[in-house]
Amino acid sequence: MSRRIRMAGTLLAASALTMGALTGVASAQVDSGRAAAAKVDNPYAGAKVYVNPDWSAKAAAEPGGSKISNQPTGVWLDRIAAINGTGGAMGLRAHLDKALQQSAGSPTVVQLVVYDLPGRDCSALASNGELGPTEIDKYKTQFIDPIAAILSESKYANSNLRIVTTIEIDSLPNLVTNTGGRPTATPQCDTMKANGNYVKGVGYALNKLGAIGNVYNYVDAGHHGWIGWDDNFNATAQVLKQAATAEGSTVDKVAGIIVNTANYSALKENNYTINDSVNGTSVRQSKWVDWNRYVDELSFAQAFRQELVNVGFPSNVGALIDTSRNGWGGSARPSGPGAKSDVDTYVNGGRYDRRIHIGNWCNQSGAGLGERPKAAPAAGIDAYVWMKPPGESDGSSSSIPNDEGKGFDRMCDPTYTGNPRNGNNMSGALANAPLSGHWFSAQFQELLKNAYPAL
Repeated sequence: MSRRIRMAGTLLAASALTMGALTGVASAQVDSGRAAAAKVDNPYAGAKVYVNPDWSAKAAAEPGGSKISNQPTGVWLDRIAAINGTGGAMGLRAHLDKALQQSAGSPTVVQLVVYDLPGRDCSALASNGELGPTEIDKYKTQFIDPIAAILSESKYANSNLRIVTTIEIDSLPNLVTNTGGRPTATPQCDTMKANGNYVKGVGYALNKLGAIGNVYNYVDAGHHGWIGWDDNFNATAQVLKQAATAEGSTVDKVAGIIVNTANYSALKENNYTINDSVNGTSVRQSKWVDWNRYVDELSFAQAFRQELVNVGFPSNVGALIDTSRNGWGGSARPSGPGAKSDVDTYVNGGRYDRRIHIGNWCNQSGAGLGERPKAAPAAGIDAYVWMKPPGESDGSSSSIPNDEGKGFDRMCDPTYTGNPRNGNNMSGALANAPLSGHWFSAQFQELLKNAYPAL
Protein backbone atom coordinates (compact mmCIF):
# COMPACT_ATOMS: atom_id res chain seq x y z
CA MET A 1 0.00 0.00 0.00
CA SER A 2 1.30 3.47 -0.84
CA ARG A 3 2.51 5.61 2.01
CA ARG A 4 0.09 8.32 0.92
CA ILE A 5 -3.04 6.29 1.49
CA ARG A 6 -2.20 4.98 4.93
CA MET A 7 -3.67 6.75 7.93
CA ALA A 8 -1.64 9.74 9.10
CA GLY A 9 -1.04 8.07 12.46
CA THR A 10 1.25 5.54 10.84
CA LEU A 11 3.49 8.36 9.66
CA LEU A 12 4.65 9.49 13.08
CA ALA A 13 8.34 9.07 12.42
CA ALA A 14 8.20 10.88 9.10
CA SER A 15 5.95 13.62 10.48
CA ALA A 16 8.41 14.36 13.26
CA LEU A 17 11.21 14.85 10.77
CA THR A 18 11.76 18.55 10.25
CA MET A 19 13.22 19.77 7.01
CA GLY A 20 16.61 20.59 8.42
CA ALA A 21 17.05 17.34 10.29
CA LEU A 22 19.76 14.87 9.41
CA THR A 23 18.90 11.29 8.69
CA GLY A 24 20.93 8.20 9.41
CA VAL A 25 19.35 6.03 6.74
CA ALA A 26 22.54 4.93 5.08
CA SER A 27 20.80 3.04 2.30
CA ALA A 28 19.35 6.32 0.97
CA GLN A 29 22.67 8.13 0.94
CA VAL A 30 24.35 8.50 -2.43
CA ASP A 31 27.79 9.99 -2.99
CA SER A 32 27.96 12.60 -5.74
CA GLY A 33 30.24 10.37 -7.78
CA ARG A 34 27.76 7.49 -7.91
CA ALA A 35 24.54 6.96 -9.82
CA ALA A 36 21.48 8.71 -8.39
CA ALA A 37 19.22 6.66 -6.14
CA ALA A 38 15.94 5.35 -7.51
CA LYS A 39 13.04 7.76 -7.13
CA VAL A 40 11.33 7.59 -3.77
CA ASP A 41 7.63 7.90 -3.01
CA ASN A 42 8.09 11.15 -1.07
CA PRO A 43 11.28 13.11 -1.79
CA TYR A 44 11.00 15.00 1.51
CA ALA A 45 10.91 11.91 3.73
CA GLY A 46 14.27 11.23 5.32
CA ALA A 47 15.87 14.25 3.68
CA LYS A 48 17.31 17.63 4.53
CA VAL A 49 16.04 20.60 2.50
CA TYR A 50 18.27 23.26 0.97
CA VAL A 51 18.49 26.65 2.68
CA ASN A 52 18.89 29.39 0.06
CA PRO A 53 21.82 31.58 1.18
CA ASP A 54 20.48 34.61 -0.72
CA TRP A 55 17.17 34.56 1.15
CA SER A 56 18.72 33.48 4.43
CA ALA A 57 21.04 36.50 4.48
CA LYS A 58 18.15 38.91 3.88
CA ALA A 59 16.04 37.28 6.57
CA ALA A 60 18.90 37.25 9.10
CA ALA A 61 19.52 40.96 8.51
CA GLU A 62 15.98 41.80 9.67
CA PRO A 63 15.18 42.36 13.37
CA GLY A 64 14.07 38.95 14.66
CA GLY A 65 14.80 37.34 11.32
CA SER A 66 17.41 34.95 12.70
CA LYS A 67 14.53 32.95 14.20
CA ILE A 68 13.63 31.67 10.73
CA SER A 69 16.64 32.41 8.52
CA ASN A 70 17.70 28.75 8.60
CA GLN A 71 14.41 27.57 7.07
CA PRO A 72 14.37 26.15 3.52
CA THR A 73 12.61 28.21 0.84
CA GLY A 74 12.03 27.92 -2.89
CA VAL A 75 14.51 29.18 -5.48
CA TRP A 76 12.54 31.09 -8.11
CA LEU A 77 13.62 30.77 -11.73
CA ASP A 78 11.25 33.44 -13.00
CA ARG A 79 13.09 34.66 -16.10
CA ILE A 80 15.75 33.38 -18.45
CA ALA A 81 18.45 35.50 -16.83
CA ALA A 82 17.78 33.88 -13.43
CA ILE A 83 19.27 30.61 -14.67
CA ASN A 84 22.75 32.15 -14.64
CA GLY A 85 22.03 34.61 -11.81
CA THR A 86 20.99 38.27 -11.78
CA GLY A 87 21.90 41.35 -9.79
CA GLY A 88 24.10 39.50 -7.34
CA ALA A 89 21.60 36.66 -6.92
CA MET A 90 22.97 33.15 -7.35
CA GLY A 91 22.29 31.19 -10.52
CA LEU A 92 21.07 27.61 -10.74
CA ARG A 93 24.51 25.94 -10.75
CA ALA A 94 25.61 28.01 -7.77
CA HIS A 95 22.53 26.90 -5.83
CA LEU A 96 23.10 23.26 -6.71
CA ASP A 97 26.76 23.47 -5.73
CA LYS A 98 25.82 25.04 -2.40
CA ALA A 99 23.16 22.36 -1.88
CA LEU A 100 25.77 19.65 -2.37
CA GLN A 101 27.86 21.35 0.31
CA GLN A 102 24.92 21.58 2.71
CA SER A 103 23.99 17.96 2.10
CA ALA A 104 27.26 16.55 3.46
CA GLY A 105 26.37 13.32 1.68
CA SER A 106 22.80 13.03 2.99
CA PRO A 107 19.69 13.10 0.79
CA THR A 108 18.80 16.75 0.29
CA VAL A 109 15.81 18.34 -1.43
CA VAL A 110 16.37 21.43 -3.60
CA GLN A 111 13.15 23.34 -4.29
CA LEU A 112 12.96 25.14 -7.64
CA VAL A 113 10.07 27.25 -8.92
CA VAL A 114 9.94 27.03 -12.72
CA TYR A 115 8.00 30.14 -13.70
CA ASP A 116 8.34 31.81 -17.09
CA LEU A 117 5.49 30.65 -19.33
CA PRO A 118 4.61 32.67 -22.41
CA GLY A 119 1.85 35.12 -21.47
CA ARG A 120 2.52 34.30 -17.83
CA ASP A 121 -0.10 34.91 -15.16
CA CYS A 122 -2.81 36.08 -17.53
CA SER A 123 -5.08 37.37 -14.75
CA ALA A 124 -2.55 39.32 -12.64
CA LEU A 125 -0.39 42.09 -14.03
CA ALA A 126 2.03 42.14 -11.07
CA SER A 127 3.51 38.80 -12.05
CA ASN A 128 3.41 39.11 -15.83
CA GLY A 129 6.57 37.71 -17.40
CA GLU A 130 9.09 38.45 -20.09
CA LEU A 131 7.67 36.18 -22.81
CA GLY A 132 4.77 37.13 -25.05
CA PRO A 133 1.76 34.83 -25.53
CA THR A 134 3.16 33.22 -28.69
CA GLU A 135 6.77 32.72 -27.57
CA ILE A 136 6.42 29.02 -26.74
CA ASP A 137 9.51 28.05 -28.74
CA LYS A 138 11.62 30.57 -26.82
CA TYR A 139 10.24 29.17 -23.57
CA LYS A 140 11.29 25.69 -24.60
CA THR A 141 14.73 26.41 -26.03
CA GLN A 142 15.93 29.33 -23.89
CA PHE A 143 14.31 28.50 -20.55
CA ILE A 144 13.35 24.84 -20.04
CA ASP A 145 16.13 23.30 -22.14
CA PRO A 146 18.95 25.15 -20.31
CA ILE A 147 17.47 24.23 -16.91
CA ALA A 148 17.19 20.59 -17.97
CA ALA A 149 20.75 20.62 -19.29
CA ILE A 150 22.12 21.82 -15.97
CA LEU A 151 20.06 19.39 -13.90
CA SER A 152 21.21 16.57 -16.20
CA GLU A 153 24.91 17.19 -15.53
CA SER A 154 26.31 14.14 -13.77
CA LYS A 155 27.53 16.24 -10.87
CA TYR A 156 23.91 16.92 -9.96
CA ALA A 157 21.92 14.12 -11.60
CA ASN A 158 24.11 11.41 -10.09
CA SER A 159 24.10 12.83 -6.60
CA ASN A 160 22.21 12.71 -3.33
CA LEU A 161 20.14 15.74 -4.38
CA ARG A 162 16.39 15.40 -4.88
CA ILE A 163 15.28 18.24 -7.15
CA VAL A 164 11.67 19.33 -6.52
CA THR A 165 10.39 21.46 -9.39
CA THR A 166 7.25 23.50 -8.81
CA ILE A 167 5.83 23.95 -12.29
CA GLU A 168 4.34 27.26 -13.39
CA ILE A 169 2.41 28.88 -10.54
CA ASP A 170 -1.17 30.05 -11.29
CA SER A 171 -1.10 28.98 -14.93
CA LEU A 172 -3.40 26.02 -15.56
CA PRO A 173 -6.17 27.06 -13.10
CA ASN A 174 -6.50 30.34 -15.01
CA LEU A 175 -7.60 28.36 -18.08
CA VAL A 176 -10.60 27.14 -16.08
CA THR A 177 -11.70 30.13 -14.04
CA ASN A 178 -10.70 33.19 -16.06
CA THR A 179 -11.82 32.28 -19.56
CA GLY A 180 -14.92 31.67 -21.66
CA GLY A 181 -17.25 34.50 -20.75
CA ARG A 182 -17.08 34.06 -16.98
CA PRO A 183 -17.34 37.33 -15.01
CA THR A 184 -13.68 36.82 -14.01
CA ALA A 185 -12.45 36.19 -17.57
CA THR A 186 -9.66 38.26 -19.06
CA PRO A 187 -8.73 38.64 -22.74
CA GLN A 188 -5.20 37.48 -21.90
CA CYS A 189 -6.45 34.22 -20.37
CA ASP A 190 -8.80 33.64 -23.31
CA THR A 191 -5.77 34.03 -25.59
CA MET A 192 -3.70 31.51 -23.62
CA LYS A 193 -6.54 28.98 -23.65
CA ALA A 194 -7.05 29.43 -27.38
CA ASN A 195 -3.39 29.11 -28.36
CA GLY A 196 -2.71 26.21 -25.99
CA ASN A 197 0.67 27.50 -24.91
CA TYR A 198 0.08 27.06 -21.18
CA VAL A 199 -0.75 23.40 -21.71
CA LYS A 200 2.11 22.94 -24.19
CA GLY A 201 4.60 24.76 -21.95
CA VAL A 202 3.70 22.81 -18.82
CA GLY A 203 3.71 19.52 -20.73
CA TYR A 204 7.10 20.28 -22.22
CA ALA A 205 8.55 21.20 -18.82
CA LEU A 206 7.14 18.04 -17.22
CA ASN A 207 8.52 15.86 -20.00
CA LYS A 208 12.02 17.36 -20.13
CA LEU A 209 12.52 17.72 -16.38
CA GLY A 210 10.72 14.53 -15.43
CA ALA A 211 13.09 12.50 -17.59
CA ILE A 212 15.89 13.29 -15.13
CA GLY A 213 16.17 10.57 -12.52
CA ASN A 214 16.31 12.76 -9.40
CA VAL A 215 13.76 15.40 -10.45
CA TYR A 216 10.28 15.44 -8.87
CA ASN A 217 7.69 17.58 -10.67
CA TYR A 218 4.87 19.21 -8.69
CA VAL A 219 2.24 21.04 -10.74
CA ASP A 220 0.55 24.11 -9.30
CA ALA A 221 -3.15 23.55 -8.52
CA GLY A 222 -4.21 26.92 -7.14
CA HIS A 223 -5.85 26.93 -3.71
CA HIS A 224 -9.21 26.12 -2.14
CA GLY A 225 -10.52 29.68 -2.48
CA TRP A 226 -9.99 29.44 -6.22
CA ILE A 227 -10.57 25.83 -7.26
CA GLY A 228 -12.82 24.53 -4.46
CA TRP A 229 -16.12 25.29 -6.18
CA ASP A 230 -18.00 22.57 -8.08
CA ASP A 231 -17.56 24.36 -11.42
CA ASN A 232 -13.78 24.48 -10.99
CA PHE A 233 -12.75 21.33 -9.12
CA ASN A 234 -12.99 18.52 -11.66
CA ALA A 235 -12.40 20.90 -14.57
CA THR A 236 -9.01 21.87 -13.12
CA ALA A 237 -8.08 18.23 -12.58
CA GLN A 238 -8.90 17.59 -16.22
CA VAL A 239 -6.72 20.51 -17.38
CA LEU A 240 -3.82 19.21 -15.26
CA LYS A 241 -4.28 15.80 -16.89
CA GLN A 242 -4.30 17.44 -20.33
CA ALA A 243 -1.02 19.22 -19.58
CA ALA A 244 0.54 16.14 -17.99
CA THR A 245 -0.04 14.22 -21.20
CA ALA A 246 1.02 16.99 -23.61
CA GLU A 247 4.32 17.40 -25.48
CA GLY A 248 5.40 13.81 -24.83
CA SER A 249 4.79 13.88 -21.07
CA THR A 250 2.87 11.27 -19.10
CA VAL A 251 1.12 11.37 -15.74
CA ASP A 252 4.01 9.32 -14.34
CA LYS A 253 6.23 12.39 -14.71
CA VAL A 254 4.13 14.21 -12.10
CA ALA A 255 5.16 13.52 -8.51
CA GLY A 256 2.30 15.62 -7.20
CA ILE A 257 0.61 18.98 -6.91
CA ILE A 258 1.34 22.06 -4.87
CA VAL A 259 -1.41 24.26 -3.46
CA ASN A 260 -1.52 27.70 -1.87
CA THR A 261 1.76 28.73 -3.53
CA ALA A 262 2.50 32.34 -2.59
CA ASN A 263 -1.00 32.57 -1.15
CA TYR A 264 -2.63 33.07 2.22
CA SER A 265 -5.39 30.47 2.65
CA ALA A 266 -5.43 29.00 6.15
CA LEU A 267 -4.04 25.49 6.53
CA LYS A 268 -6.85 24.26 8.76
CA GLU A 269 -9.87 26.10 10.10
CA ASN A 270 -10.68 24.63 13.51
CA ASN A 271 -13.63 26.82 14.53
CA TYR A 272 -16.05 25.78 11.80
CA THR A 273 -16.43 23.06 9.17
CA ILE A 274 -18.12 22.89 5.79
CA ASN A 275 -20.81 20.68 7.36
CA ASP A 276 -21.86 23.20 10.04
CA SER A 277 -25.13 25.13 9.91
CA VAL A 278 -26.60 28.02 11.88
CA ASN A 279 -30.36 28.19 12.41
CA GLY A 280 -30.77 25.79 9.50
CA THR A 281 -28.49 27.75 7.12
CA SER A 282 -25.41 25.96 5.83
CA VAL A 283 -21.94 27.43 6.27
CA ARG A 284 -21.69 27.10 2.49
CA GLN A 285 -24.24 29.93 2.21
CA SER A 286 -22.12 32.39 4.19
CA LYS A 287 -20.62 35.31 2.28
CA TRP A 288 -17.10 34.12 3.10
CA VAL A 289 -17.49 30.48 1.98
CA ASP A 290 -19.90 31.41 -0.84
CA TRP A 291 -20.92 27.83 -1.76
CA ASN A 292 -17.34 26.52 -1.83
CA ARG A 293 -16.97 22.89 -0.70
CA TYR A 294 -13.76 23.57 1.27
CA VAL A 295 -12.85 25.96 4.05
CA ASP A 296 -9.09 25.37 4.26
CA GLU A 297 -6.07 24.12 2.34
CA LEU A 298 -5.52 20.77 4.05
CA SER A 299 -8.98 19.43 3.26
CA PHE A 300 -8.75 20.82 -0.29
CA ALA A 301 -5.30 19.40 -1.00
CA GLN A 302 -6.30 15.94 0.20
CA ALA A 303 -9.52 15.99 -1.83
CA PHE A 304 -7.91 17.38 -4.99
CA ARG A 305 -5.13 14.82 -4.79
CA GLN A 306 -7.81 12.13 -4.79
CA GLU A 307 -9.55 13.81 -7.72
CA LEU A 308 -6.33 13.55 -9.72
CA VAL A 309 -6.27 9.82 -8.99
CA ASN A 310 -9.89 9.65 -10.16
CA VAL A 311 -9.01 11.22 -13.53
CA GLY A 312 -6.04 8.97 -14.16
CA PHE A 313 -2.99 10.03 -12.17
CA PRO A 314 -1.09 7.34 -10.21
CA SER A 315 -2.58 6.39 -6.85
CA ASN A 316 0.53 7.58 -5.03
CA VAL A 317 0.50 11.10 -6.47
CA GLY A 318 1.42 13.50 -3.68
CA ALA A 319 0.71 17.05 -2.55
CA LEU A 320 2.63 19.98 -1.09
CA ILE A 321 1.07 22.89 0.78
CA ASP A 322 2.81 26.26 0.89
CA THR A 323 2.49 27.46 4.49
CA SER A 324 4.89 30.39 4.23
CA ARG A 325 2.25 33.05 4.86
CA ASN A 326 -0.97 31.41 6.04
CA GLY A 327 -0.50 31.33 9.83
CA TRP A 328 -2.83 34.24 10.65
CA GLY A 329 -1.65 34.53 14.24
CA GLY A 330 -1.34 37.67 16.30
CA SER A 331 -3.98 39.54 18.24
CA ALA A 332 -6.63 39.18 15.51
CA ARG A 333 -6.61 35.37 15.61
CA PRO A 334 -9.96 34.07 16.96
CA SER A 335 -9.75 31.90 20.05
CA GLY A 336 -12.98 30.03 19.32
CA PRO A 337 -16.09 29.85 17.15
CA GLY A 338 -18.12 32.92 16.27
CA ALA A 339 -21.53 33.60 17.74
CA LYS A 340 -24.39 31.59 16.24
CA SER A 341 -26.70 34.55 15.72
CA ASP A 342 -26.46 34.03 11.95
CA VAL A 343 -24.20 32.14 9.57
CA ASP A 344 -22.05 35.13 8.59
CA THR A 345 -21.40 36.11 12.20
CA TYR A 346 -20.51 32.50 12.98
CA VAL A 347 -18.02 32.12 10.11
CA ASN A 348 -16.50 35.60 10.30
CA GLY A 349 -16.10 35.41 14.06
CA GLY A 350 -14.27 32.08 13.98
CA ARG A 351 -12.22 32.03 10.78
CA TYR A 352 -8.45 32.29 11.13
CA ASP A 353 -8.03 33.74 7.62
CA ARG A 354 -8.57 37.45 8.27
CA ARG A 355 -8.52 38.68 4.69
CA ILE A 356 -11.30 40.98 3.53
CA HIS A 357 -12.06 38.50 0.73
CA ILE A 358 -10.58 35.13 -0.12
CA GLY A 359 -9.74 36.42 -3.60
CA ASN A 360 -7.22 38.91 -2.19
CA TRP A 361 -3.69 37.74 -2.94
CA CYS A 362 -1.24 40.65 -2.85
CA ASN A 363 0.92 41.50 0.21
CA GLN A 364 -1.94 40.92 2.63
CA SER A 365 -2.15 43.01 5.77
CA GLY A 366 -2.29 40.93 8.96
CA ALA A 367 -0.79 37.78 7.47
CA GLY A 368 1.71 35.68 9.40
CA LEU A 369 4.16 32.86 8.90
CA GLY A 370 2.44 29.49 8.92
CA GLU A 371 3.52 26.01 9.90
CA ARG A 372 7.25 25.51 9.60
CA PRO A 373 8.39 23.26 6.74
CA LYS A 374 7.85 19.63 7.64
CA ALA A 375 7.86 16.28 5.85
CA ALA A 376 4.81 14.00 5.68
CA PRO A 377 2.64 16.02 8.11
CA ALA A 378 -0.72 14.48 7.16
CA ALA A 379 -2.27 11.75 5.03
CA GLY A 380 -1.60 12.40 1.35
CA ILE A 381 0.65 15.40 2.01
CA ASP A 382 4.32 15.04 1.11
CA ALA A 383 5.33 18.21 2.97
CA TYR A 384 4.48 21.64 4.23
CA VAL A 385 6.86 23.95 2.39
CA TRP A 386 7.84 27.61 2.21
CA MET A 387 7.94 27.76 -1.58
CA LYS A 388 7.31 31.49 -1.52
CA PRO A 389 10.21 33.02 0.43
CA PRO A 390 8.70 35.14 3.23
CA GLY A 391 9.53 38.80 2.72
CA GLU A 392 9.50 38.76 -1.08
CA SER A 393 6.81 41.07 -2.45
CA ASP A 394 3.82 39.86 -4.44
CA GLY A 395 3.79 43.03 -6.51
CA SER A 396 4.29 46.78 -6.32
CA SER A 397 1.64 48.99 -4.72
CA SER A 398 2.19 51.59 -7.45
CA SER A 399 3.59 51.54 -10.96
CA ILE A 400 7.37 51.00 -11.04
CA PRO A 401 9.26 50.94 -14.35
CA ASN A 402 11.36 47.77 -14.67
CA ASP A 403 13.13 45.48 -17.12
CA GLU A 404 11.63 42.28 -15.66
CA GLY A 405 8.35 42.32 -17.58
CA LYS A 406 6.35 42.98 -14.40
CA GLY A 407 3.29 45.20 -14.57
CA PHE A 408 1.27 47.09 -11.98
CA ASP A 409 -1.78 45.26 -10.67
CA ARG A 410 -4.33 47.31 -8.75
CA MET A 411 -4.84 44.36 -6.41
CA CYS A 412 -1.50 45.40 -4.89
CA ASP A 413 -2.76 48.96 -4.34
CA PRO A 414 -4.18 49.41 -0.82
CA THR A 415 -6.66 52.02 -2.14
CA TYR A 416 -8.14 49.68 -4.78
CA THR A 417 -11.84 48.85 -4.40
CA GLY A 418 -11.66 45.56 -6.24
CA ASN A 419 -12.95 43.59 -9.23
CA PRO A 420 -15.11 40.49 -9.84
CA ARG A 421 -12.26 38.17 -8.78
CA ASN A 422 -12.36 39.54 -5.23
CA GLY A 423 -16.05 40.36 -5.06
CA ASN A 424 -15.37 44.06 -5.60
CA ASN A 425 -13.85 44.42 -2.14
CA MET A 426 -10.85 46.40 -0.94
CA SER A 427 -7.54 44.76 -1.84
CA GLY A 428 -6.22 44.41 1.73
CA ALA A 429 -2.69 45.03 0.45
CA LEU A 430 0.16 46.66 2.35
CA ALA A 431 1.37 50.07 1.16
CA ASN A 432 4.80 50.94 -0.26
CA ALA A 433 5.47 47.51 -1.75
CA PRO A 434 8.28 46.94 -4.30
CA LEU A 435 8.12 44.83 -7.47
CA SER A 436 7.15 41.19 -7.15
CA GLY A 437 10.05 39.09 -5.93
CA HIS A 438 11.88 42.09 -4.44
CA TRP A 439 12.56 42.32 -0.71
CA PHE A 440 9.74 43.93 1.29
CA SER A 441 10.92 44.52 4.85
CA ALA A 442 7.56 45.71 6.15
CA GLN A 443 5.88 42.55 4.96
CA PHE A 444 8.59 40.39 6.52
CA GLN A 445 8.05 42.12 9.87
CA GLU A 446 4.29 41.61 9.56
CA LEU A 447 4.81 37.90 8.94
CA LEU A 448 7.08 37.55 11.98
CA LYS A 449 4.65 39.44 14.22
CA ASN A 450 1.64 37.34 13.20
CA ALA A 451 3.33 33.94 12.93
CA TYR A 452 1.30 30.91 13.97
CA PRO A 453 2.61 28.80 15.53
CA ALA A 454 4.27 31.79 17.19
CA LEU A 455 8.03 32.08 16.93
